Amino acid sequence: MKHLSRFLAASLLIFGLTSVNAQDENNPWAISIGVNAVDTYPVGDPVEGLRGEVFQEFFNVNDHWSILPSVSVINVSRYIGDGFVVGVTGSLNRIDKIGDTRPSGSLEYYAADADVSYSLRDLINGEGGWFDPYLGVGAGYTWLESVATGGVPGFGTANASAGVRFWLGEQINLGVQSKYKHAFEDEGTKHFQHQATIGFVFGGKDTDGDGIYDREDECPETPGLPEFNGCPDTDGDGIQDSKDACPTVFGLAEFDGCPDTDGDGIPDPKDACPTVAGLAALGGCPDADGDGIKDSEDECPNEAGPRENNGCPYADRDGDGVLDKDDECPDVAGTVANNGCPEMSVEVLTDLNVQFKSVLFDYDKASIRQESYGTLDNIAGIMNEYPNSRFLVEGHTDSRGSDSYNLDLSNRRAASVMNYLTGKGIASSRLESKGFGETMPVASNNTAAGRQENRRVQLSLLDN
Repeated sequence: MKHLSRFLAASLLIFGLTSVNAQDENNPWAISIGVNAVDTYPVGDPVEGLRGEVFQEFFNVNDHWSILPSVSVINVSRYIGDGFVVGVTGSLNRIDKIGDTRPSGSLEYYAADADVSYSLRDLINGEGGWFDPYLGVGAGYTWLESVATGGVPGFGTANASAGVRFWLGEQINLGVQSKYKHAFEDEGTKHFQHQATIGFVFGGKDTDGDGIYDREDECPETPGLPEFNGCPDTDGDGIQDSKDACPTVFGLAEFDGCPDTDGDGIPDPKDACPTVAGLAALGGCPDADGDGIKDSEDECPNEAGPRENNGCPYADRDGDGVLDKDDECPDVAGTVANNGCPEMSVEVLTDLNVQFKSVLFDYDKASIRQESYGTLDNIAGIMNEYPNSRFLVEGHTDSRGSDSYNLDLSNRRAASVMNYLTGKGIASSRLESKGFGETMPVASNNTAAGRQENRRVQLSLLDN
């Protein structure tokens, strides 16, 4: 076809236009190619053999349709919003049927059209769907040229079209269309042009390749999921990463996407012991003995004890009911009233004073005779068994000698005994000494035996 250049020129014109639109806002551009048929018969204004009534024999393909058995139509379109598409179409044909007549020579057909169409798909299907009917209006220009007679002047047309696209996927469709072209000039020819095409949509941008176009992708640079508008859920826990406090670890919605490995109700990031169930008050760590000290800091995790003793209970080594920390005599059983120390009984004190009767001094002196050391050592040992008791060491004399002399001698002898006991480990704070002279006899001073009993050192208890 020597005039194929006109078709190619029209095609280049179509590709050069930037104001046309296509299928939807994500894939705004579309291109369709196919075949077309031209029919001049069912256009009205009947002329015998050339035209019939409107839509008369509309589908009489064999008698009335001129079809070029090759790719003969190309359309480029762009979506402009709300279901509207603007497009331009270039087509060519060879007219071999004009109504029921046959032209004597070949009649070449060229057309360029611009149309606005409106898709009914969303009205019918709600949104989307494979069935996509549409209506359109537009204008165009058509040329007819005969080899035998030369060119027929071109003429403008007003166009009305109806068609349907069948979507085979998101980006490909098959379409059929019928378009009525009304000629304005007298020499123009009213006619129908039918098309069958295959179309492709493109132009949508999907930067992250997740199948969700950037315009609808809230995370256009990171592959994501449709249910999260294109945002990712890295750990697959059903919480998108931007709302997930632990986006790389499978977690629970109640903890903002973080896990609770030990199931203690404390999410792992806030759990100091994430693999062992514990208490919120202890940062998620366990307290086996319930003493308020987490096990990792408790030296006795299975026995309740105070923090000041590192979680261990205080001992009571002597079993007297007074804890060692409060027991002034932790190794000797005592009484609570005496702070854990034993209280000296009357019997023990009497026994000590019996022993003191054998303590002897040098004549008319305060020095203790050596044979009395063993007795005093034994007395000191017994006194140490009562570490919380305080004693008064009393010195006494018989009536021989002056009162002042006897008082002085008793004071010195009592002090001498106290110093000996202090030297044997009795704390000085536990001892006092005092001489009473001859004022407190326990027997008659008229006999040698009585005076022997009155010359004595003895103990009495002091208040603490």
